[in-house]
Amino acid sequence: MKPLEACQLYTFVDTAYLVGRDPVDIARQLCDGGSDLIQIRAKNLAEDEVRRMAERVVPVVRQAGVGLVINDHWAVAAEVGADFCHLGQEDFFDAGHRRSSDLFASGVRPRLGLSSHAPEQARMAMEAGADYIAIGPVYATGTKPGARPVTLDYVRWARRHVAVPWFAIGGINLDTLESVLEAGAERVCVVSALLNTANIRAACETLRRRLPPLSESPRQDAPRC
Repeated sequence: MKPLEACQLYTFVDTAYLVGRDPVDIARQLCDGGSDLIQIRAKNLAEDEVRRMAERVVPVVRQAGVGLVINDHWAVAAEVGADFCHLGQEDFFDAGHRRSSDLFASGVRPRLGLSSHAPEQARMAMEAGADYIAIGPVYATGTKPGARPVTLDYVRWARRHVAVPWFAIGGINLDTLESVLEAGAERVCVVSALLNTANIRAACETLRRRLPPLSESPRQDAPRC
């Protein structure tokens, strides 16, 4: 996969939106459409089922040079050789972890992505050694129906203060993308706006073309951890 710093479009194989479709075909369309990272998110499946799905998706992303993220299941991410595992605040900090090294076992390990919903959570994630941070949900989203939107104010804060790669997430589609970019986001996560379309590859290509080139200069006031 390309370096994390160069990744802009983060997409999902989310079982809540498969509606009978093959996750391997969804992953292939996302790869062909220009995804940089693909997360397997399967809140309704047992760990063994997530593992089997991941094992089927791995050859597709590897051939395409796309990074693979496993949501929630650190052991699965390690076993299938995923590039990242993504955890929520409750899965990391509430589970008693304080540093990413708390999760490491011998051998190959995935890198860590953490969700955040407020500046203090982003600061904690950076201090914990997260490789990337998700900033959101920016807008109300069916993916997280009970989550309160963090609004564009949090995106603007992240632009000034977050020193690791970060992705805006939540309710991002072709109608909201421009506002998110204007607020300072350069990387985005997109779920339903792609998975609810009949032609995922074409929708992904369209969104990809709307993303501007990454800026080369780091945030001047972002603390390094």
